[in-house]
Amino acid sequence: MVNQQEAKQVATRVSIVGMAGNVALTLFKLFAGIISHSGAMISDAVHSASDVFSGIIVIVGVRLSARESDSDHPYGHERFECVAEIILAVVLFLAGGAIGIEALKSIFTGAYTELSFRNPLALIAAITSIVVKEAMFWYTKINAKRIDSPSLSAEAWHHRSDALSSVGALIGIGGAALGFPILEPIASIVICLFIFKVAFDVFKDAVDRMVDHSCDEETEAKIKACAEEIEGVEQIDLLRTRVFGNKIYVDIEIGVDSALSVCTAHGIAEKVHDAVEDGFPQVKHVMVHVNPLIEN
Repeated sequence: MVNQQEAKQVATRVSIVGMAGNVALTLFKLFAGIISHSGAMISDAVHSASDVFSGIIVIVGVRLSARESDSDHPYGHERFECVAEIILAVVLFLAGGAIGIEALKSIFTGAYTELSFRNPLALIAAITSIVVKEAMFWYTKINAKRIDSPSLSAEAWHHRSDALSSVGALIGIGGAALGFPILEPIASIVICLFIFKVAFDVFKDAVDRMVDHSCDEETEAKIKACAEEIEGVEQIDLLRTRVFGNKIYVDIEIGVDSALSVCTAHGIAEKVHDAVEDGFPQVKHVMVHVNPLIEN
């Protein structure tokens, strides 16, 4: 687990790489769409342009979340990443909706019958986009997991949605080349549904992180075992965890020998505190309460 400063640097670097790639793809796909008279490729270029905007959101979100705690935000700023994640989900939803609406218009108005295969450059652009965006998805996803960044993870799925959009464009352009132009709007509708699914998953993840809930059972079990290993801890009376952004807050009550002095019991509590924080980098704060062990 990396520290906040390193996480900010990694997220910024990944987002800048993504934005540079999106700018290049946008220009290439727009050029290919115009030369080939392909509405699908021009729409795909617009989708890539939205990724540039999302990259900016990620950078801002990560930088805000990495700020130190202050008097107005004593628990830190981690939830700013969740806000960025929600904004990305909305951008995805709007992009998917725009694709779906245009596809439905094409079908109901019969505009798809005017589609024709003009130039292989559109096919080349679609294939290039699929390969590049899939590579960007894995590059971003791996780094998001490395720094445990929800907004960067959402950005990775945005790359995947763009790759899916390019698959739709490829099917549509290929369909026009084979004499089946209706495949383009049908493929776009399917891709619209895929993008909606990604947007929903991203939004749900952000909401789960915004609302306090406990961490997974495996992590709680490990935290409990870590505390039980400290000499002087006779039992764990209570363990509560809550996820705050991408950090975990822990409240733990330990039972110690009632004959111990206050100073000795306090020393045991400090050891538990340090052991949990040192052993679990995602844990930001630990509150340890000492109870006298009551013999049955």
